[in-house]
Amino acid sequence: MNKDQSFQLGYVSKVHGLRGEVMIMLDVDYPEDYETLEHIFLEQRSRLVPFFLEHFVLQPGNKALAKFEDLNSLDQVEDLVGLGVYLPLTALPELKDDQYFFHELIGFEVFDETKGLIGPIQIVYDLETQNLLGVTHKEKEVLIPIQDGIIQKVDKAAKKVYCQLPEGLLEIYLED
Repeated sequence: MNKDQSFQLGYVSKVHGLRGEVMIMLDVDYPEDYETLEHIFLEQRSRLVPFFLEHFVLQPGNKALAKFEDLNSLDQVEDLVGLGVYLPLTALPELKDDQYFFHELIGFEVFDETKGLIGPIQIVYDLETQNLLGVTHKEKEVLIPIQDGIIQKVDKAAKKVYCQLPEGLLEIYLED
């Protein structure tokens, strides 16, 4: 499986105990959607490698305790700490019409209600403190917060994002 056919579910945060269990930090809104996983992919040397699960138990705080088949000791799993955990895009849960996944927004055009076309979304920064759209405007990257009040509407069919930019936001990025 290629990385462009997958999404990052989280990462291996630490080893748990001596019998080959690891703790996985989940970067999803609804961890319960993934509690019946039978396998995951770990990114090793820029490749996604499948790992089959003996168990995957959700823990408080967007974590899961995982045990991989045939890995039964601390020594066998300690090199997995820090690796990204991936699933195929087909494992994503179904969304309502007004909901979207961040990766779906890449390539959408952003329109401001007063300034008109801002430009295409090149990247979505999924940060711990705030999520941002990386939009190309006049050959510069403009970061637009993904917040209610700024993002007014996402039209998935037309591939457009309508927003109301805060006063002066564009000008900050256009200064030399």
